[in-house]
Amino acid sequence: MRMRKKKNGAARLSACAEWIADRGVAEAQNRPVYIEIGAGKGGFACETARRHPDALYFAMERVSDCAVLAAERAAAQNQADGSLENLRFLVDTADNLALLFAPGTVDRIYLNFSDPWPKKGYAKRRLTHRRYLSLYLSLLKDGGRILFKTDNTGLFDFTLEEIAAVGLSPAFVTRDLHASERAAENVMTEYETAFCAQGMKICMLELTKPAGFAIPVSHELTEEGRAEDAERHKKSK
Repeated sequence: MRMRKKKNGAARLSACAEWIADRGVAEAQNRPVYIEIGAGKGGFACETARRHPDALYFAMERVSDCAVLAAERAAAQNQADGSLENLRFLVDTADNLALLFAPGTVDRIYLNFSDPWPKKGYAKRRLTHRRYLSLYLSLLKDGGRILFKTDNTGLFDFTLEEIAAVGLSPAFVTRDLHASERAAENVMTEYETAFCAQGMKICMLELTKPAGFAIPVSHELTEEGRAEDAERHKKSK
């Protein structure tokens, strides 16, 4: 469902400027780096960042109105208990990750309830398509992890196939997260809470990057490829 345009959204986002990250922040810190792609209203980001105060947590959200709500939520929680000094938001898309983080600098990537893009012709837009997996794996340190949750079994099956296509297999897989050994440590998103209230099962997997593992990153998602795309867009105007 498309979020309604927030009143004074730009001004509200500007008021939360201290919560918005700039390129290179992660590279300047000698701490574990976690990225969440698709932060929504920020509930998962706030709780996970609180649980991991040693890590720098970057919550990416392409919809600025969602980012406003998430940043305001983080600001209020931090004002109350000071628990979120390690959390920052990125108003951007996964396509630009190579512009924001250097290869081999990320410890953990969270993908929660990503858009399934169910039409066959849209497979490359899915955030677990092999072209995105190649990018994530390039950013991860050896031993770094991708954690993926979804209620969509079609997307989950697709993801398992894409992981196999890049020559890997998950370290953990479940089709009923809340009945699994991971239930106690699970942080629920807003979507997840709603789905569970409807009795829906949640699928989850964890993929670990083996030491020395490397595959070519799709050119359109590399720093050079994104720069070329930006230049073409500029010339077309």
